[in-house]
Amino acid sequence: MNKIIAPFLYESKRVFGVSPLSQTVKSLQLLIPSKSFSTSRNNYNMVKAAVILHGSGVYDGTEVHEASACLVHLSRAGSEVSIFAPNIDQMHTIDHTKGAPMEPNRNVLTESARVARGAVSSLSDLKASDFDLLVIPGGFGAAKNLSDWAVKGPDSTVNEEVAKVIKDFHGTKKPIAMCCISPVLAAKVIPGCEVTVGQSSGDLWPYAETCQGIEKVGAKHVEKSVTECHVDEANKLVTTPAFMYHDPSQGWHSVHLIFDGVGKMISAALAMCK
Repeated sequence: MNKIIAPFLYESKRVFGVSPLSQTVKSLQLLIPSKSFSTSRNNYNMVKAAVILHGSGVYDGTEVHEASACLVHLSRAGSEVSIFAPNIDQMHTIDHTKGAPMEPNRNVLTESARVARGAVSSLSDLKASDFDLLVIPGGFGAAKNLSDWAVKGPDSTVNEEVAKVIKDFHGTKKPIAMCCISPVLAAKVIPGCEVTVGQSSGDLWPYAETCQGIEKVGAKHVEKSVTECHVDEANKLVTTPAFMYHDPSQGWHSVHLIFDGVGKMISAALAMCK
């Protein structure tokens, strides 16, 4: 028996009291959350948040630490969260151990299910009228799968479904929160909006040229640090730099800074839902 599967089945028998693989899979399905989840004890003022993912992994999909930070802060606030992703092929699939393309290519919805623990719906099912808040974490998937900014920069196009969702939330004056590279989606879709992706110069900002790209499409870029967020009150848009910041000397010692910045973004966005 496969050396990985064997201990897994043994542990499944101990925990679930079953050993056949089919029964194990059935039991594991009980661990998959429903399409929406909440930890709130007060359902009267619960904020319903829609989170859009775009794959699994920083180089070709969602930055998983940013997604987790968003979900943790939403959960702590007692929000009811539903996760969505477009049912499309990724621009390409990257081997994250090498930073190089690999085959076969993967599906954005299928890969997003890894982050969502299976509880993800197709983006085509997302209706702004059902929610109070839209959240889009970063990762290259925002610039490769939700748009083609990674290839065309300011001349890029946003996926039609994604653009419609952003326009629907904005048009009904519902708050939108975006971090890392995903604010470029707002810059393309919401004319004249204000966003931040960090700072336009410095060794800690390897993607600083994005700031100029945002200005080029007619949006305003606001310089912020990694632990700050910018609030565009007029457009109910909240953004934070997240992993647009990178300190090579710190490595994982700085991941808490991203978590803190995302927390401020979520708090500011939730405040707009009141």
